[in-house]
Amino acid sequence: MDIDRAMVSPGSVFATPAEVCNSSELTLEQKVEILRRWEYDARELQVAADENMAGGEAVSLEDVLAALHQLGDGAGPSTPIKQ
Repeated sequence: MDIDRAMVSPGSVFATPAEVCNSSELTLEQKVEILRRWEYDARELQVAADENMAGGEAVSLEDVLAALHQLGDGAGPSTPIKQ
């Protein structure tokens, strides 16, 4: 597994956030970091969709948040905002 690539583009390495949770090759900290980056990407896509700039959501924000919750890390703001 290419951990550096997963940190930059989680969806290019993992099909679902659940795969991140279930990976035996990652530490808990790596899993949380990858999911946080995926959460940020999903929120950015939501903002783009709200502004009629569709980009095609690869994974739902709810799935990412559920995976973070499963790991015990469900809180913390990382929400992009419209300006």
